[in-house]
Amino acid sequence: MTGSFLPSVGPVARLIEEFHRLPGVGPKTAQRLTYHLIRASSEEARALAEAIIEMKQRTQFCGVCQNISESPTCSICRDVGRDRSTICVVEEPLDMLAIDRTRAYPGLYHILHGVISPMDGVQPEDLKIGELLERLRSGSVSEVIIATNLSLEGEATAMYLQSLITPLEVRVTRLARGL
Repeated sequence: MTGSFLPSVGPVARLIEEFHRLPGVGPKTAQRLTYHLIRASSEEARALAEAIIEMKQRTQFCGVCQNISESPTCSICRDVGRDRSTICVVEEPLDMLAIDRTRAYPGLYHILHGVISPMDGVQPEDLKIGELLERLRSGSVSEVIIATNLSLEGEATAMYLQSLITPLEVRVTRLARGL
């Protein structure tokens, strides 16, 4: 038998297709993951399925910053020791974790959950920009630090945010480049 066996229908093909939909998972990786699960015990496969279901049932977006949380408000937003006059805007929850691990930034965050990318069909209304503007209209925030990536999409998103925030008379800054 030559080549790889790839069923065209059924549960194996469906799982390969579902894995392939995940970001960063190409067709070969999707096949490898699927065939790993075929060889795994039923208990291992069930544990993975249950972990996915539990994650979907128990997590939500923080009602304040849009971070991933198991409660309506995340631990960072509940922390009374945080500087509430400054918000650092990041693309994804992992970006927030990276900044927060440094312990150099004492303020709050806002997570956009992506960047504007017309080529990928991501428009401003697909991001958590409305929630950010709502926070800023409260009047308690004096500075927004935009910490999007230096990619074309990150820069476009930063410029778009600045155009929306400036009329609210909130200072807008960017992270230093070359960090």
